[in-house]
Amino acid sequence: GPKPVPGYGTQISDRAIPGVQPEARVQIQWQERAGTYADGSAFSLRKPLITFDKLAYGSLPKNILSSARVAPAVFGMGLFEGISDATIEALSDPNDVNKDGISGRVNRVYSNSLDAYTIGRFGWKANVATLSDQNLGAALGDIGITSTFEPKQNCQPQQAACLRAINGGEPELSAVFADKLNQYVQTLGVPQQRPKTPQSKLGEALFRKFQCSACHIETLSTGTQSSRAYLRNQRMHAYTDLLLHDMGSGLSDNRPDFQATGSEWRTAPLWGLGLVPVVNDHSEYLHDGRARGLAEAILWHGGEANRSKEQFRTASKAQRDALLAFLQGI
Repeated sequence: GPKPVPGYGTQISDRAIPGVQPEARVQIQWQERAGTYADGSAFSLRKPLITFDKLAYGSLPKNILSSARVAPAVFGMGLFEGISDATIEALSDPNDVNKDGISGRVNRVYSNSLDAYTIGRFGWKANVATLSDQNLGAALGDIGITSTFEPKQNCQPQQAACLRAINGGEPELSAVFADKLNQYVQTLGVPQQRPKTPQSKLGEALFRKFQCSACHIETLSTGTQSSRAYLRNQRMHAYTDLLLHDMGSGLSDNRPDFQATGSEWRTAPLWGLGLVPVVNDHSEYLHDGRARGLAEAILWHGGEANRSKEQFRTASKAQRDALLAFLQGI
């Protein structure tokens, strides 16, 4: 997996508790790229250029690999955890045996909670195996809370003030509390799909015609492996295959993650997509928030998804609007 940067670790902390310096300030500038639909109407795509200053613990290596991340939705995670490895493996086609241009594959990652390598199913690059890994890794990386599986404080050896700072016990998050946290995230309910309209029904048909459904698979089912009985044998409409796909150079962050290359990303679940502006008070999509709306998110698709992207780009405005209406109602 990703190797820590000396003095900074694997995630920049741009904030800190009193008495401890933030590691750095993150600066983001946007680079715009113009484009046109087939009907002549214009669009613009942007990508972030990330720089760091106010470095508190020495200069960064010249070969550092960095990538911005937007926090993903956390509902329905218990359902994803309940999908069997065999189901995910059956969806993969790394050598494109069926010659459809789609070659999804699994990411095999190390799991702290299992102490083994296994299939990744969480995270933008399917780089996290279990909900316990996801939750306890975030507890440490995002807010500095230690746990049984992440027992060391989020302080690098050079960060003397951080190492001296008062802590909340060893570990700070008890096994009982960690289990409650995991159960909470496992059982967060999925938003109900909004009622379909004639426009969104047309969009659904176009979603299939454009072969978006080749990766954004509508229906999956959990097996019997979940520790919670009520998460077993459940059907879900998440619109994902949980596999890695090469999305082309435009979306590449050139940063590998376990077996995922820089241009490979996990198929993002689409359920609840239209509620992002309601819940988060913004409409920025993709792994780094570069897409200012769903149309831009589609237009960034390349690689295996380029053919589908081009069908959207060359469609009429009425068809594009219909597809967007369908996505907003999932």
